[in-house]
Amino acid sequence: MVLQISVASWVMPKFDVSPPRSISLPLWHHCGKVVNEFGRIALEFLRKGTNPKIYEGAARKLNVSSETIQHGVEGLTYLLTESSKLMISEIDFQDSILVLGFSEELNAVLLQLYLDNRKEIRSILTELAPKLPSYHSLEWRLDVQLASRSLRQQIKPVVTLKLHLTQNGNQTTQILQTDPATLLHLIQQLEQALGEMKTNHCRRIVRNIK
Repeated sequence: MVLQISVASWVMPKFDVSPPRSISLPLWHHCGKVVNEFGRIALEFLRKGTNPKIYEGAARKLNVSSETIQHGVEGLTYLLTESSKLMISEIDFQDSILVLGFSEELNAVLLQLYLDNRKEIRSILTELAPKLPSYHSLEWRLDVQLASRSLRQQIKPVVTLKLHLTQNGNQTTQILQTDPATLLHLIQQLEQALGEMKTNHCRRIVRNIK
């Protein structure tokens, strides 16, 4: 699995074969320290959100503009979060960043940064994920309409479902109505999905998500 990364989305100051004009030459010789600093800011960005003061402080240290720092942090955050979500392997990560055209030294620093922080990043992303409602209980009732003013003889069954959900310790209720044919189709689709979850392919995906 190779992570697709757009070069345009990675606006980090390039520490490539020739140093950019916006970065001083002494800084260029310590690109590993610079990337690690960007990594520290990226983790703070994930934990607490964006903070212009951090960008300004890092910009003064690195002698670049705060916009350059912000773009670099956003690019590095995207790279680390997407890689951590997929838990891509060391080889896949290296293949993913080849398109960025960085030096071997910088690629090695990025790889180590990813390996050192991917578990913590996944933990942070898990905490930031929205808490979705979970199933609590279900009540149902079957109503059959046998006649109406226009039709004296008819059979029109309706299934009413009262779904109780729990979210953040609070319970909510959803009322659903459907006909038996639609309900049977829904049951078949759910059974098919549960069957697919038992396949080796789905089990591998679930292991990587956790």
